[in-house]
This record gives sequence, C-alpha cells and structure tokens, in this order.
Amino acid sequence: MSAAHYSRPQRLGRWMELANLVTAGAALLLASVLLILFQFFALRGGLLEDVKVQARLIGENSSAALLFNDSRASNETLAVLEGSPSIEAAGVFTAERTLLASYRRDGVSLVATPSPALVDDGHQFGFNQLEVARRVEMDGREIGVVVIRASLEQLYARLVGYAGLTLAIAMGSLAFAYLLVARMRRLVKSAEAHLDYLAHVDPVTGLPNRHAFNEYLAIALGKVDELGGCAGLLLLDLDNFKIVNDTLGHHSGDSLLKLVARRLAECLRGGDVICRIGGDEFAIILERSEVPNAAGVAEKVLNVLAAPFDVDGHEIYATASAGISIYPDDAPDLETLTRNADTAMYQAKGKGKNAFEQFHPELDHRVQKRLSLETKLRKALDRGELLLYYQPQVNLRDGRLVGLEALLRWQHPELGMISPVEFIPVAEDSGLIVPIGRWVLRTACKQAAAWRESGLGAIPVSVNLSARQTRDPNLVHDIIGALREFDIPPSQLELEITETVLMDNVHANVDLLNRLQTEGIRLSIDDFGTGYSSMAYLKRFPIDQVKIDRTFVRDIPGDGDDEAITTAIIAMAHSLGLSVVAEGVETEEQLSFLRNAGCDIMQGYYFAEPRPAEQVAAFLRSRAGLLSTAPLR
Repeated sequence: MSAAHYSRPQRLGRWMELANLVTAGAALLLASVLLILFQFFALRGGLLEDVKVQARLIGENSSAALLFNDSRASNETLAVLEGSPSIEAAGVFTAERTLLASYRRDGVSLVATPSPALVDDGHQFGFNQLEVARRVEMDGREIGVVVIRASLEQLYARLVGYAGLTLAIAMGSLAFAYLLVARMRRLVKSAEAHLDYLAHVDPVTGLPNRHAFNEYLAIALGKVDELGGCAGLLLLDLDNFKIVNDTLGHHSGDSLLKLVARRLAECLRGGDVICRIGGDEFAIILERSEVPNAAGVAEKVLNVLAAPFDVDGHEIYATASAGISIYPDDAPDLETLTRNADTAMYQAKGKGKNAFEQFHPELDHRVQKRLSLETKLRKALDRGELLLYYQPQVNLRDGRLVGLEALLRWQHPELGMISPVEFIPVAEDSGLIVPIGRWVLRTACKQAAAWRESGLGAIPVSVNLSARQTRDPNLVHDIIGALREFDIPPSQLELEITETVLMDNVHANVDLLNRLQTEGIRLSIDDFGTGYSSMAYLKRFPIDQVKIDRTFVRDIPGDGDDEAITTAIIAMAHSLGLSVVAEGVETEEQLSFLRNAGCDIMQGYYFAEPRPAEQVAAFLRSRAGLLSTAPLR
C-alpha cells in the first residue's frame, strides 16, 4: 500500500486525538469555573450569615445602652468584634441615626450612617466589603440600628486558594487523561498492527497471505494501467503435498512449506511478490512483466523446486504445477486474471504435474465445456441417463466366472455415450461423485439381487470407490443400507479403491477399510503399481486382493520392465496372502505370460467387453457361469 494511503488516516487520527483532548480540557475548565462560582457564593453566603448573627447579638446587648444613651456600655459591647478578623468596623446608631458607639480596626474608616435602603434590605455587598444593618427594637418600637461592615479580602483569599486547588486538580486530571489516552492509543496501534499482520501475513511461511495478495495484485495492475506494460501472475500448487502431511505429520508439512517459501523468495527478482494463498498454493506477482519472461520465471521456479528438501531428516521431493496469466493480454481485471491463472495451473496438473502452462483462450473454452458438462451431469442422475455396464472376471485355474466389475456409463440424449474419462473427473471435483457413487452402489446391489432371483445364483459384484466417497462420513451407512435393502450378503460385494486414493489419507483409509472388513465386505486395491504404496503399507491395509494396472499388462510379453514389475507384484501379493487380478488382458500372449507368472484372475477384452445388465444375464444363462479361456465373442 502507498505511504499516502496510510498517512491520511494517521493525520486524521492525530487531529481526532487533539480534538478530543481540547474537548476534554474545555469540559474540565467549565466544570472548574462552575465549582469556583459555587464556592464563591457559598463563602459569601456563609459570611453574610455570620455577620448577621454578629449584628443580632450586638443589637440584643445594646438595647439598654440605647434606652439610656450609654455610649460607654455600647462601646464595650462592640469591642467583642475584635475576635472576628473579617469585621472591619461597626457602629450603633440611635433611632435618629446619631452615632452612639463605634468600632473600627486600625487604618479603617468608621461606618457611615446607614441609608434607608440598607436598613430595609438588611445587607449590601460591595466589591470588597459587606455591610449589614439590623434594627434594634423594644416593644415593637425601633430604638436604634446596628451596622457592621465586613471585608471580603479573606473570602477572596480563600476563593483563590480553592480556585487554585480546583484548577490544579483539573489540570492533573487532564494530564492523567492525556497519558491514559496516549497509552491506550499506543496499545490500540499495537493491536491494530498485530491484527494487520495477522490479516496480511501467513503465520507458517511469513509470506503475504491471500488478503495481502489481492491488495498487491490490485496495486500491480494499477501500475500497469498508469505506466503501461503488463503484469504477470503465476499460481503454483505443490504436487502430492497432502501425502507429506498424512505420512510425516503436519509439523513436517509446515517445515516443507517454509523451505519452499525460502527457495522461491531466493530465486525471484526484487520487485516480484510471492504470497501463500492456500494450503499448498503460492502466487507470484510479476510486476510489469513480459510474456516470455513469465514463462522463464515459471521454468526457473520448477527447476529450483526440483532439488530435494531435507525435512526432519527425510529427503522430500516437492514438485509443483504452475499456471501463468498476463494482464491485460489474458484478462481485463483482477478476478479474471486470477481465474485464468488457476485454469492454466489445473491444466498443468492434468499434463502430469511438475509442469507449467500459459493461459490461452482454448483453455477458457475447455473450462466452459467442463462447466457445461458438469451442468448436464447434475441432471443426468435424475433423468436416468446413467447406466452400469458389467465386465466378467475369470479364475484361471478352473475357468469359472468369479465376479463382475460394475462400470459407470453415461448415455446423453444429444451427445451420445460420454466416456468415463471425461465425466468422472468432473463428478469428482464437483462432489457429484458422492450421490452418483451411492446410485452405483444401490444399482449394482439391486442388479445382483435381480440375477439371483432369476436363478443365476449369487454373483459377486465389485464397485469402485472414489477419493471423495472415502471421505464421505455416510459411506459405510450407505453400503450397509444397500446390502440390507436388497438382501445381499456382504461377502458378495467387493469394493475397489485405487492405490492413489488409499495413499491420499493413510490413517483415515485404514480405519475405513477396517470397518468395511469387519462387516464382511471384500476389499481390493485397483490400479496397483501406479501409486506410492510399498510392502509396509500393503501390510497395514486390510485388503483381500490387488489389481495390476493395465499399463503394465499392455506391453507384455516383450517389455522387460513391465514383465519384471508384473511378476514382482504377483509374488509380493501372494506372499501377503492376497489374490491378484490382471486388468486389460487382450491377447493370448498376455494370457499365457500371466498364467505362467501365477496370476489368479483375468479381466479384459480378450475374455469379454463390458456389457449392459440384460446382455450379461443372457451371457450367463448361455454359459451357465462356466467360462473357458477362449475369447467370449
């Protein structure tokens, strides 16, 4: 973000802080003034009451002196005022307003003859003095007046002291409030900085996160709009990172991410920005880049990641798939740019991983085609467009049918028969594979029950499970429900899980397989040899059978490597007490080699192609379930 972007809020914050301080100061000053005024009137009222009491006492004690015109006695009465420091002077006047007796302090003038207004009001305040007049009466008749004059200097002195104390308290409160506000502001700034860090920085790698990525990318595109040129976006996804997490733990996974981030940061230019935007996804923003340069950066990144990583004593290879999109050549805005780079990245993954792909319009066409296929697939299940074909599996020892594998097909009314290679990945990515897999399971069990009711016997049926299905918490419930609904013994159902899916989450899948085996369901590893499992993992999985992938069968006999791999798989499986199925058997030569290698079961076009249920029923009736090893044409 630019400095101006941050300076404006900072200046505004300082002005708000100053305005709040001034407002608080004004409020405290007003409160202090009001308190001082209140104290002034309280002190003045107290002085007035005190002087009035003095005047009343003097008047009561001067009654006789006024009657007998005894000035000496009256002066003695006034002398008691010496003990009241605020009283300056006093006088006793006759009814005719003649001064009978007086009292004054040194340097102070005598009290003047009271005016009628003073006598009527009882008191008068001046700037620096207070005069109180009180009539002296006897039998309802006025016989004289007592006048006392008090100085306000002591009142003002006390008021000044009180005002000073009040203002000192107010200033101290203001200073304390300022310090408190300043401390709170520092704490708030610290908290805001921490929150900003959490909002913009990935805690594992220390790189900018997705939120910061969007901001940096927007800035980079803004520079292109202002200065010209173009900007590149490279999205990077680590291949098979989940396996590291599942096998070595999340701590090792985090360590690998840190090492990957460090390597990426070291190989990029100073102006490029690298962010971690997901679990194993990174983004590289190439500011004002050119298309050839972006491809060069992608190639450089893949080369840098090709070297192994030392993670907690383990040597880990972390390849990546990358997608490139250029602004404004490939996209007019940020969202489209990101989406296109993501599309290119997944295209690179589809090419076999450890590769990069530059976005081009044809990729967008493929994406739109894929979205269209997903939309049609969502309707296919409800419209009854999905079908199950069944392919026989043959035991080589006695030539008997040992089971049928249920294979999903899609007959679209306009597009015709759509290959599973096209729609299964779409179903897997969209999550549709879960309801589709549930339908496959029920349909296969229902068909097995129908064959049984028609007198064809209890034919074992195998059904494939996808990666998404193995993560479905309702999977076991759905399987048991289908078996019970159609009264199928658990041993008649075989579930096939690919080796790659099993290794995707080893611990969870071991638990899943144990639960299924406890129910009596047979388990098989499909496409064996194409994944990452080993003898140690095979021992952990509660399986009954392995299926050799067709890619190893295709070129035998003749391909020494495939022959060795196939023979090794058969020997390893038998050593663990597992039966072996060879997929994709199409020739007599393949059949002969596999029989000699000790393979137990064959499946492929040499025996029979996948067929709809009604054709399989007719085939079973004609063969009575007993097959020779000759082709079934």
